[in-house]
Amino acid sequence: MTDSPLEELEHREHAEHATEAAETHNPLISQVTFTIAVLAVMAAIAASLETTESDRALPRKNDAVLAQDQATDQWGFANSKSLRGKVYEIAADGNEGKAAAYLKAAAHELTDEKSAQTQAQTLQAKVSEDLEQSEQFETRHGRLTVASTLLHMAIAIATLAIILGRRWPWFTALGLSALGLAVGAWAYL
Repeated sequence: MTDSPLEELEHREHAEHATEAAETHNPLISQVTFTIAVLAVMAAIAASLETTESDRALPRKNDAVLAQDQATDQWGFANSKSLRGKVYEIAADGNEGKAAAYLKAAAHELTDEKSAQTQAQTLQAKVSEDLEQSEQFETRHGRLTVASTLLHMAIAIATLAIILGRRWPWFTALGLSALGLAVGAWAYL
């Protein structure tokens, strides 16, 4: 079947419009679209790292709280041993018949006191270490939050370049994305 002259004219017009559209293709749209895709991937990576750092901070804080509780228990135990030792020393002064036994018990309490103090100091060091690591993770989390936000802002502003058909929003988006990447890298320095 042959097309009617009217159909043939319509086909020719469609072909001309398609050719014109292909010839007038705006490279800005391709560039901005590619930029948006790359920015979306970078924003997803930053958000994932942000969550990871937050997830790492919480257990460290919990470990610090537990170690602090254990250290407090050891300090209390050391104080009770010290008090018992003093009571034995006082008892030895007042009872010469049992003085040797009381002084031996006082020496034993002193040994236990020193052991508890050593354990408490070790636990206090662990508290400091856990809190320091937790703080480091939280600092990274905060910086990665800023980086992720800047990358998301860059995506939104890059979209304006397509809508407006202008380059300045695209350049602004590129600047924001560079800043976002710098802040993200700063999180690990």
